[in-house]
Amino acid sequence: MSGQSIRDLFYPDSIAVVGASKDQTKRGFRSIQKLLEDGYAGAIYPINLKEPEILGLKCYASLGDIPGNIDLALVCTPATTLPQVIEQCGKKGAKGAVVLAGGFAEAGDDGRRLQDEMVRVARAYNVRIVGPNTSGVFNTHKACNIVGFSNLKKGGIGLLSQSGNMALSLVTEAEANGHIGLSTYVGIGNESDIQFNEYLDYFAEDENTKAVVAYVEGMKNGQVFLDALRRITRRKPVVLYKSGRTSAGRSSAKSHTGALAGDYAVSEGVLRQAGAVLARKSDEILSLAEALSLLQPLASRRVAVLADGGGHATIAADALSEHGLTLAPLSHETRQRLSAILPPSATIVNPVDVAGGTDSNPAVFADCARILLDDPQVDGLLITGLYGGYGVRFSQSLTPIEMQTSMRIAAMLEARGKPIIVHSLYGSLYSDLRPAPLTCIREAGVPVYDSLELAVRCMQGLAEFGEAQRRPPAEAEDRPVRSPAFEKVLSCCRSEHRTVVLEHEARQALADAGVPMPAPAILATSLDEAFGAFERLGSVPVAMKIVSRDIIHKSDAGGVKLNVGSYDEVRHAFESIVANSRKHVQDPDITGVLVTPMAPKGGVEIIIGVVRDATYGPVMMFGLGGILVEVLKDVVFRSLPLSEDDAHRMLAEIRASAILNGVRGAAPTDKDALVKLMMGISALCSAFPEIVELDLNPVLAYSSGVAILDARILLEDFKSQ
Repeated sequence: MSGQSIRDLFYPDSIAVVGASKDQTKRGFRSIQKLLEDGYAGAIYPINLKEPEILGLKCYASLGDIPGNIDLALVCTPATTLPQVIEQCGKKGAKGAVVLAGGFAEAGDDGRRLQDEMVRVARAYNVRIVGPNTSGVFNTHKACNIVGFSNLKKGGIGLLSQSGNMALSLVTEAEANGHIGLSTYVGIGNESDIQFNEYLDYFAEDENTKAVVAYVEGMKNGQVFLDALRRITRRKPVVLYKSGRTSAGRSSAKSHTGALAGDYAVSEGVLRQAGAVLARKSDEILSLAEALSLLQPLASRRVAVLADGGGHATIAADALSEHGLTLAPLSHETRQRLSAILPPSATIVNPVDVAGGTDSNPAVFADCARILLDDPQVDGLLITGLYGGYGVRFSQSLTPIEMQTSMRIAAMLEARGKPIIVHSLYGSLYSDLRPAPLTCIREAGVPVYDSLELAVRCMQGLAEFGEAQRRPPAEAEDRPVRSPAFEKVLSCCRSEHRTVVLEHEARQALADAGVPMPAPAILATSLDEAFGAFERLGSVPVAMKIVSRDIIHKSDAGGVKLNVGSYDEVRHAFESIVANSRKHVQDPDITGVLVTPMAPKGGVEIIIGVVRDATYGPVMMFGLGGILVEVLKDVVFRSLPLSEDDAHRMLAEIRASAILNGVRGAAPTDKDALVKLMMGISALCSAFPEIVELDLNPVLAYSSGVAILDARILLEDFKSQ
């Protein structure tokens, strides 16, 4: 839905305050007060049956008594009044209502029924609802502040929050900063009508919003939210803080993938996939948004560091590396130009340390900055050290030079089209020590931080947004093709009332979906058939595994035997597997024993899986596999359907990605084969929403090709359909 459909709610020309009050502690008073203080130019209509006027404005007994039209109603009355109030809004032609009251769906069944009735009336009259249970909204560019926040500065950062206190924290931080301006704020509330994704679409189209901050606790429709996030991040950056980072994995999960799919682990992968810049700490949210709203995104992760001391140069280099950024290699010409203006003791490789070359003339900072930004290998510049404080540290006579230098550096933003961030020892916003040159350069559009780590984190955010914008757009997906082979498997599972796809069925389904399955697998329902399978496979060492709807974790049941290399060993393995399984599970339904050749030695153990996340729908997991997967937890997630770009990024994002590239003389793994495998799984799970968990663990990745050693597919309970 287009964001224009709710634009009038945030740019209203008239506002009715239902439940207006003379009590200065109530929202029905404070909202009117702030509208007047902030110079709201539209009409304000207080609705109060008993009072003749409030703050000099005539009161009306009801919405119907208002002589003119209203665009927006702020409803400050109790929850039980809402269906009637919304009906009055509809009859008056109001486009929307901001409902503050709690006591709706969050309060239990009675509240949910009341909320449903309110929404039913709203839709009958085409009234859009923000909330209920919302802290309100403001739009500084319309002077429409019905939240009651003070000292709002007009600017380009939009706020979406599911927490009123978190919104207040960010607004207070922006006020303390003094430079950060805000555009529109929305307290999400219960999302009874307008959904999170619609607000994102509004911000995408709002000409006064340059970047968006979103504080997210949960989403009603994660897949629709991701679609909206993909749309907006093609145009504008979104800094998103997702709470619930420590949530445990699902204890009832029956696969490794399900066990590892904790809420935040999934959210982190799919939200980044959709283009969000994820804030990991609450105190970095606004700084990230500030940098992203002011600066062009990084064209690559190559950054130059300009420092006036070796300590900060080294710390900056460490921080850049830790945040996945790289020190840009400087060209011979760049080093020559730097050498010509810096003392012999200066370091002219990246990071550049001026070694006292600016002590008597801070203008050299601008000269060095220009040289570094001219280098085609440099896509961003971080200035760190005493910059801006030379007049404090050395002589006040240097302050005018630093003022001119700040303007010169700021002018390079547009001239070079590359981001510049300043870290300064004197950069604190909360100290009287912040000197004028730093205020000057910030007012000119260059962000300034007193934390070097925070400055680097903001540079990382610029890199992440740049990468999000450069990703190929998702192509329109045709309806996934459902393979006839797996349709037969589903039919069989339904008829047998089981949710476990047996391994031989899973292998065939994967093969039909285009997943490479080079090793044959033969189901033996008797010892004689096991002998026959061993012979058909060439009497080479084989693996033998139990096949039973009642045994999902085969190794735990003693249902796996490896390196079976003779007929006697086949006999012993078959009998042992069946006996162990019957000890592990009382009266198990045993289909047979799967016989397959042993995989070639070597290879890297990988796990690939899919789960149906309650919020985001189907998501894929990729990581290092084997028996320690749930201990190491080196996995990443993406939502389906997967693109090849997504798959390649997953390979690169695990912490142990270097293993895939080959270590200690080992050949690199066949990444193309891994990507092909992941794309085939994506196609199968996208076509069959009946699959709730899929687990391939381990997959052996070789220098050429892959081998799937175990395949597990779980289906939804057909009885619940």
